[in-house]
Amino acid sequence: MILKYRSINLPFRYPFTISKATKTHQPSLLVELEYFGIKGYGEAPAINYYNIPVEKMIEDIETKRNLIEKFALTHPERYWHYLHHLFPQNPFLVCALDMAAWDVYGKMNKKQLHVLWNLDISKNPLTDYTIGIGTIENMVAKMAEKSWPIYKIKLGTENDVEIITELRKHTSSVFRIDANAAWMQDEALKKINVFKDLNVEFIEQPLAKDDWEGMKFLFEHSPLPLIADESCVSENDVEKCHGYFHGINIKLTKCSGITPALRMISKARELNMKVMVGSMNESSVGTAAIAQLLPLIDYVDMDGPLLLAEDVADGVIFDFGKIIYNNLSGIGVSVEPF
Repeated sequence: MILKYRSINLPFRYPFTISKATKTHQPSLLVELEYFGIKGYGEAPAINYYNIPVEKMIEDIETKRNLIEKFALTHPERYWHYLHHLFPQNPFLVCALDMAAWDVYGKMNKKQLHVLWNLDISKNPLTDYTIGIGTIENMVAKMAEKSWPIYKIKLGTENDVEIITELRKHTSSVFRIDANAAWMQDEALKKINVFKDLNVEFIEQPLAKDDWEGMKFLFEHSPLPLIADESCVSENDVEKCHGYFHGINIKLTKCSGITPALRMISKARELNMKVMVGSMNESSVGTAAIAQLLPLIDYVDMDGPLLLAEDVADGVIFDFGKIIYNNLSGIGVSVEPF
């Protein structure tokens, strides 16, 4: 195989604020794997609180480039296992390469992945659209600008109840709330009891990622479903979340790619847990990969290209929350050659 890569730093349409920080740009690594003339693409956004910047991904590539390129690609799952052992401390890089390998594999078979997997796309979930933290007036304005069937509302402020109460006055669309681990146990339950009457579908990561005692209490008392995000990073975390959350949010970048995401979905189903796949503000490359998983999941947050002011690929088509598939193979995205 031949590996190429480039660093990108895409601006957001508006500063993107969650309980942890505010960002104006999303740095990411794009990779291209060429195998007998077939080119596949993958992406891994860098997230500060996971301490894997783009520079670290590039450093690891250059340290072991020969080993990455020498693998004979028969199936992406075998390549993922190889990469997982090659970069045990860098799941972000493994994700980008795994995604590119699946893109190559789909193109080799001249089919998109969901077709290769014999999945039925007729009942795909709709994607939400994220409203980042801001003043109430600002959040109302952003929601009004983008009419959408489902909104994911970022919270973690002293005015959380006031925010949702005011937003509800302006739309009947479903709300999903993501606290990004910002609440304490009693605070969370108090707020959730208010939100249950405001057409809120579920609460994502209400407490700190390691507050298992608090989550057990919320799990037993919350009137709304609870979805794990920061508490569910890799495959081993799925079973840990059972009995503490009603479902999990899988991020391809955090779990290290499509290959482990498929196993996480299977494990969650065994445990009778709901499954969401979420965005880390990927461009259309990473977002197209998420689209292949839609028939397997209950909820999806894949609005990265809608939040970014620029993109690096074509292929992801949004129609009021619905994803329209194109006739491209692999992950279904068109990228300018590197």
